Amino acid sequence: MSDFQFKKNERLKSSKRIAALFKQGQSLAQYPLRVVWMPVEKRPQDATVQMTVSVPKKKFPRAVQRNRLRRQVRECWRLHKHLALETAACKPQGVALMWIYTGSEPLPYADIEAAMKQLIRRMLRKWH
Repeated sequence: MSDFQFKKNERLKSSKRIAALFKQGQSLAQYPLRVVWMPVEKRPQDATVQMTVSVPKKKFPRAVQRNRLRRQVRECWRLHKHLALETAACKPQGVALMWIYTGSEPLPYADIEAAMKQLIRRMLRKWH
């Protein structure tokens, strides 16, 4: 069972991994989110699944809006990452994810959560 924490080693911060994610990764979309993911070699200090969130400055010029959307997406992930961890635990490699908010206006948390659940399920089906 998951402990519902979002630990520091679960954050994707490596610029090389993020660049590789956009070059070689696969993408799925469900409004208002898009996920770009790719299996990666797991380093000893890293978690099995690492993720980061992006909200475009062009669509949300105010930092307050961007930060709120980032917090909402991270919270959705924190509560539903156990779906991905169950599958990733039996794989020898890890996975890197980037969640991109593609909506043009801020949506309620319930809409973001529903899109994330569906994307996680679709991503896992594709990963098998």
